[in-house]
Amino acid sequence: MRRENQSHVSEFLLLGLPIQPEQHGVFFALFLGMYLTTVLGNLLIILLIRLDPRLHTPMYFFLSHLALKDVSFSSVTVPKMLMNMQTQDQSISYAGCVTQTYFFIFFACIDNLLLAVMAYDMYVAICHPLHYTVIMREELCLCLLAGSWLLSCADALTHTLLMAQLMRRENQSSVSQFFLLGLPIHPEQQGMFFVLFLAMYLTTVLGNLLIILLIRLDPRLHTPMYFFLSHLALTDVSFSSVTVPKMLMNMQTQDQSISSAHCVTQMFFFIIFACVDNLLLAVMAYDRYVAICHPLHYAIIMREELSLCLLAGSWILSCAYALTHTLLLAQLSFCADNIIPHFFCDLAALLKLSCSDTSLNELVIFTAGAAVVIFPLCGILVSYGHIGVSILRVPSTKGICKALSTCGSHLSVVSLFYGTMMAVYLFSSSGLSHDKDIIASVMYTVVTPMLNPFIYSLRNRDMTLALRILFRNSNLFAK
Repeated sequence: MRRENQSHVSEFLLLGLPIQPEQHGVFFALFLGMYLTTVLGNLLIILLIRLDPRLHTPMYFFLSHLALKDVSFSSVTVPKMLMNMQTQDQSISYAGCVTQTYFFIFFACIDNLLLAVMAYDMYVAICHPLHYTVIMREELCLCLLAGSWLLSCADALTHTLLMAQLMRRENQSSVSQFFLLGLPIHPEQQGMFFVLFLAMYLTTVLGNLLIILLIRLDPRLHTPMYFFLSHLALTDVSFSSVTVPKMLMNMQTQDQSISSAHCVTQMFFFIIFACVDNLLLAVMAYDRYVAICHPLHYAIIMREELSLCLLAGSWILSCAYALTHTLLLAQLSFCADNIIPHFFCDLAALLKLSCSDTSLNELVIFTAGAAVVIFPLCGILVSYGHIGVSILRVPSTKGICKALSTCGSHLSVVSLFYGTMMAVYLFSSSGLSHDKDIIASVMYTVVTPMLNPFIYSLRNRDMTLALRILFRNSNLFAK
């Protein structure tokens, strides 16, 4: 975020290793051999662990992820170093340098955390062998792994954003903060809307946390469908928490300012959770397609490994997509206008404030952004198309009721998510684009995440039964 009068560096030069020019060939062959050994050796470890059922234990589960991390860690720097040694071209673009820094910090942090997790696993195995299977259960392993990835992502993002602020010339004067205009409501209505949105936010958080609790406590809900549902609920809580608390604080304090670093961070996480939400809906549609159209092969197809890969893929794609927009935004210049006509730092609103050429940013929005929305939507439509054909092929009241009970909740959430999008952006009669954007954002960040727990609780018999059992056990415990 730079002013127009700056002169910025578009690329850097990497000096490389301190070796003589005539030794480049020897060192190139040496490091190429070491890199190929690293990649092939770690991939072999991953393959052995996946193929041998005896190695499906927490220790080897973490070891496989450590091997995957080692491959990624080496791939961040070594290929570029080898290419520079071979071509004698030491340049690296600004975006390439920032991206390399991000992933280097990311994988280095994961390495450190995974080693600590594996040390804890060894401690439990040696010091508490009788309780090992109880302590190091699947849920704890997944939480430790997910925590390592999320903490590493947050650490790398923090350093990347701070470095993006430093990688500027000294003669620039940058915009240090923005002002959020908030919701288009009258001052005398602030108190009423504050109470309304606070109640909706608390309902969102408590409702989705209740869904996660039910799925974790009830063994009958330990299936791929509810595994994805628990992560959808977690995403909904995070999605609302990115924007709503700041909006409520602004309404209460009347202080509309937000620093540029906080603004970019808010935008980054808003894009991540919106993208994860969208991809998880597509993954859940595929899960329902397999359950109804291929019930005999469901356990084979939707095995634990595939579920984890689909979930990890959703998070990785979302992080990459959000990081792309963040890095492109960090290269734009912002002039005198720093007023955002929104209640959070929306990417489209920030691009309108920029006095730089935003054609590349808009191109990424219309290509990668459209792909992130259109491909999952097509996957949902295709999955439910096959489900509809499968039901009509053998029409029966029992089959239709079973399909509706299986897919009804998810289909309602999908309809609400995409229905509000089309209703606001395609069929709204209002001519105020800013108001339409704000209404759409309120629907996504406040209304939809709040309604999802009610939809799954009321339309899903398994969730309703688990809720009754939880309340019954709570009453018995209270007595």
